[in-house]
Amino acid sequence: MDSLPHAEQDARIVMLIDDEPAQGRLITAIAARDGWRTIVAPDAETAIAMLGTREGMQLSAILLDQWVPGDDACALIAELKSRRPALPILMLTTSASPLLAVEAMRAGASDYLVKPVSPGRLMEALRSVTTREAPRDELAPLTEKIAAHLDFDAMIGTAPSFRAALAQAAKAARGHGHVLIEGESGTGKEMLMRAMHGASPRAKEPLRIVNLASIPPGSIDSVLFGHEPGSFPGAFDRQIGAFQHSDGGTLILDEIDRLTPATQQRLADALESGIIRPVGASYGFRVDVRLLVTCNVGLDRLLASGQFDAGLAAKLSATRIHLPPLRERTGDIPALTRHFLARIGEQPGLNHLSISESALALLAAYDWPGNVRQLQSVLFRAAVYCEGNSLTADSFPQLSEMLGEQDFGPVTSAHEGVGITLYTPDGNLRPLEEIEADVIRLAIGHYRGRMTEVARRLGIGRSTLYRKLSDLGIDNAA
Repeated sequence: MDSLPHAEQDARIVMLIDDEPAQGRLITAIAARDGWRTIVAPDAETAIAMLGTREGMQLSAILLDQWVPGDDACALIAELKSRRPALPILMLTTSASPLLAVEAMRAGASDYLVKPVSPGRLMEALRSVTTREAPRDELAPLTEKIAAHLDFDAMIGTAPSFRAALAQAAKAARGHGHVLIEGESGTGKEMLMRAMHGASPRAKEPLRIVNLASIPPGSIDSVLFGHEPGSFPGAFDRQIGAFQHSDGGTLILDEIDRLTPATQQRLADALESGIIRPVGASYGFRVDVRLLVTCNVGLDRLLASGQFDAGLAAKLSATRIHLPPLRERTGDIPALTRHFLARIGEQPGLNHLSISESALALLAAYDWPGNVRQLQSVLFRAAVYCEGNSLTADSFPQLSEMLGEQDFGPVTSAHEGVGITLYTPDGNLRPLEEIEADVIRLAIGHYRGRMTEVARRLGIGRSTLYRKLSDLGIDNAA
C-alpha cells in the first residue's frame, strides 16, 4: 500500500534549522513532550533540500535560528515560503529588536521568539501556528514583541468589572499580604502583578517570576525551594530556589493551578511557618516573601473537585482579584486599540496608524478567546502589513470572513453620554458622596482609564484617587 501508517500520518514534525547540537537536543526534547518529532538541518542548503524529502513533505512547522543564516535570515524565510507557502515559520533570535520582528514577518515568518525561550512559550507558539480548528496567521497570538508598561496607568479600560479589579489591586498593592489573581489567559494578569509590585512597599526589592506551566512537574519543588547536592539523580550542585532569591521582595507564581498536590501541601506548610526547606536538606531557613499568584481556572471549581489544597487556597485568598475576559468589556476595545496602535507606531519599522470605525466595529464583534494579548497581536500583525496610514476592515480579512458581511454599527463605550444626576426622583439633592463617585466614574471613562490624567484633571494626587475609589465603594463601577 502507498498510504502511510495512521500514526505516521498524524505525527507532527517540526524542522529545526540550527547548527548548535546542544540547542538542537534541547528543542527536540521540549517538542517531544508535546508530541512533536524534530528533524534538524544544520544550514540553509540542507533545509531547502529536506523540504523535498518524505519527512519534509509532512512538516507542520519550521523553527529557524537566525544565527544560522545571519543577515540573510529574512531572505531564507522568503525562500522557504516561496517553496511551501502554507508552512508556518518561527524565527529564534537573541535580538529583542522589534525591527527584526517586522522584517521577519514581512518576509513570511508567522512568529518571532527571543532566546532564551521558555519551553511553555515555545510550545504555545507552535500550537498557535499549527492549530487546525482556529484561523491561523492573522488571529494567532504572537509572542510578545513590545515591552509592557509596568504601572496601573498602562491598564486601559473603563468597564465596571475591570475598574473594580484595578481599584482592588491598587489598594492591595500597598499592603504585604499574598494576592490571587484569577482570569483567562491573555487578560493581563502578569502585567497587573508587575504593576502591583511597582506600587508596593517592596518595589525596590527583588522580583522573581516563575511560570509554572513551563516547568516539568518533577522539577517545580527544586525551582521554588532549591535543592541540595545528591538529593535526586542529576543533582550535582546546590541550587538556590526562587523563594530565597526573592527574600524581602515579591515572588510571582504564574498558573498556580499547575502545582501537584504534594507541592501544594509543601507550599502551604512553607507559608504557614515562613520557613523554606530545600529538597534533600535537613535544615530550613526563614524568608520574607510576598506571593502574587495567578490561576487560569477558577479556584472555587478546583476546590470543589478536590484538585487544590484548601489550606493553601485560604492562605492565598486573603485578596482575590478577577480580571474579566475581553468579550465581557467590548466597550473598551476602541480605547485599547488606539492605545496599542500608539505603542506599535513607536516601534522601528512601523508607522503611526489610525483605524476606521468599520474596523473598530469588526474588532468589537469578535469574542477574542486570547483576550487583550490576542488583540495586541492582531493589531501588530495588521500594522506590519499595512501599506497606508489607517487600518480598515480590509486589514483583517480572516476576521471579516469569520463574522460575515453585516452592519455592526458604531462601537460605543458604556460610559459615553453619561451625565451627572444631581437630584433624587423626589426632588432632593443626592448625597455628596454619590455625586463625587459619579464624577470619578465619568472622568475615568472620559480619559479612557489613564489614571494619572484622571487625577490631574480632578486636581488630586493619584494615591488620593485610589483611596477615593476604595472609600466611595467604587469597586463595582469605575
